[in-house]
Amino acid sequence: REKIMKKNIPNAEFYLRTLYETPEKEKKYKWSLLKTKELFSSKKIIIFSLPGAFTPTCSTFQLPGFEKLYNDFAKHNIDSIYCISVNDAFVMNSWAKQHDINNVQMVPDGNAEFTRKIGMLVEKNNLGFGLRSWRYAIICENYEIKNSFIEEGFEDNFDEDPYEKTKPENILKFLEENN
Repeated sequence: REKIMKKNIPNAEFYLRTLYETPEKEKKYKWSLLKTKELFSSKKIIIFSLPGAFTPTCSTFQLPGFEKLYNDFAKHNIDSIYCISVNDAFVMNSWAKQHDINNVQMVPDGNAEFTRKIGMLVEKNNLGFGLRSWRYAIICENYEIKNSFIEEGFEDNFDEDPYEKTKPENILKFLEENN
């Protein structure tokens, strides 16, 4: 099975719900299509992906952890942090709102295009989840993958949900030791 060992982030499209203001000063949402190059080019970023919004480990530790440590990552020249999940824009926006996420940018991969192209798409039929992302994180600079962190057990219908390598504290420690 192919894992993230690619050199560059794959080209993919994301469908987001973005807030805009009408000429009458009314706030509304619209569908926006963004491509990977528009989101991830010309900066140093962290992308982390997880099995699903509102799931226990993702909601209790991983997403809030990256939010909490956002300024610490910025000290290591990280321009942006992105959370990608095989969920739709409505779910991702609601999840961010529930957890008061202001710094981590939520990226819905509802069609699993990015997740498939980066090699991290797995079946989680054993949990009734269908196709989801394996838990991973990558550090990228100018669209090039510099480092990857992939949880153990990468396979379809894995019975456990490992969470060690992709902890924000571990990635921050890596940056501290390698900058």
